Amino acid sequence: MSILHRIRRQAYHRTLLPNGLTIVSAPREEAESVAVGIWINVGGRYENRRLNGISHFLEHLLFKGTPSRSCRRIKESIEGVGGVLNAFTDEEFTCLWAKVQPKSMAQTVEVLTDMVLHPALEPKELKKERQVILEEIRMYKDLPMQSVHDLLNGLLWPNHPLGMILSGTEESVRRIGRSDLAAFQRRFYTPRNIVIAACGRVSHRDLLEGVKRWWGKVHPGRHWICSRVRQRPRSPQVKTEVKETEQTHFCLGFHAFPRNHPQVHALNLLNVILGGNMSSRLFQEVREDRGLAYEIGSQVKRYRDTGLFSVSAGVEHRHFLSCLKVIQRQLKRIRREPVSEKEFEQAVEFFVGQILFALEDTVEHMCWMGECEMLLGRVEPVEAILAQVDRVKRGDLTRIARGIVRSDRIGLAVIGPVKPKASARLPELLDL
Repeated sequence: MSILHRIRRQAYHRTLLPNGLTIVSAPREEAESVAVGIWINVGGRYENRRLNGISHFLEHLLFKGTPSRSCRRIKESIEGVGGVLNAFTDEEFTCLWAKVQPKSMAQTVEVLTDMVLHPALEPKELKKERQVILEEIRMYKDLPMQSVHDLLNGLLWPNHPLGMILSGTEESVRRIGRSDLAAFQRRFYTPRNIVIAACGRVSHRDLLEGVKRWWGKVHPGRHWICSRVRQRPRSPQVKTEVKETEQTHFCLGFHAFPRNHPQVHALNLLNVILGGNMSSRLFQEVREDRGLAYEIGSQVKRYRDTGLFSVSAGVEHRHFLSCLKVIQRQLKRIRREPVSEKEFEQAVEFFVGQILFALEDTVEHMCWMGECEMLLGRVEPVEAILAQVDRVKRGDLTRIARGIVRSDRIGLAVIGPVKPKASARLPELLDL
């Protein structure tokens, strides 16, 4: 059976418990694993500056033990039966997940639940993990190809949590105390604010029985809604961090569509054509034809009420302005000229292929389900997604480019040894 045929036949099951907890599953008899995730509706954009980084800090501490399980016992409960345990924090959610053999599913649900509902938050563990996170923050500061994206976020969303650094700053992480973490966990880690998702060789009935056993009597709490973004068009914005680096790293960004926008797939295809793979225009001209950069590409990020379309690269210092001009020409071109039929068809095939390949993996599929249910309140069948992609026309990409790739929406973040005179000239180079 082909990937496409199997995924088209995929059934999704959804149950809402009386206390507000949502359970979604995608049973797959052919799978040799099951991936289970607990998704909490809280992330970086639910924080303020004083508690910046607390979602990420708490995620770390979930692994450090509960009143009934030590840190070592937690890890051995999953890894000792052949599984994988991990977690991540995003701007809009936190996810704790495991991938295990089907026979270990019930035990895995119990362990994950214990971690989420009963973190010990022991002072000695908090002290150690604070130091670990401070080292993580310093590590990212030494990776300008990543930290330049944080710089751009602060430029595009000033005075809003989306513009803050997800891991927090050294100052904010030092301020966060045990009482802050405990209050944060009690406030957000409640059934109405949580989705449990599973994909693989699992029956929804068995999953539901296990979840009810550990979650059925937990107090509902409330569902939290983050503060909305209020963005207005403005002139080009530039932020430069002068730093002695081996390369100049820069990121051009534009306010774009929220997650559920009807034209979001047109933007995804535009992204593929411009810089989303090795066949893209930017990769071809900047790297293959001119040899200006090793890393060059474009990205799309989507949130509940806003989004981001960006282009980033790292180049030798003397090539910074010439590379920026090449990118500018490609941005102007995609605004003015319709993409070719061949480019469009190849972008569609690539994008559809990436969706199908991701959904073939139980962890990726579970993540897709959890994110959809958390942010949209439903899991869309793959044929609905493919139908939406199929409705996109070539002309839509030009219209989307003209609406998003605009001078009054642009921000440019730069990290490197940029001279003040060159930095002062950057806004005038952003005319589209």
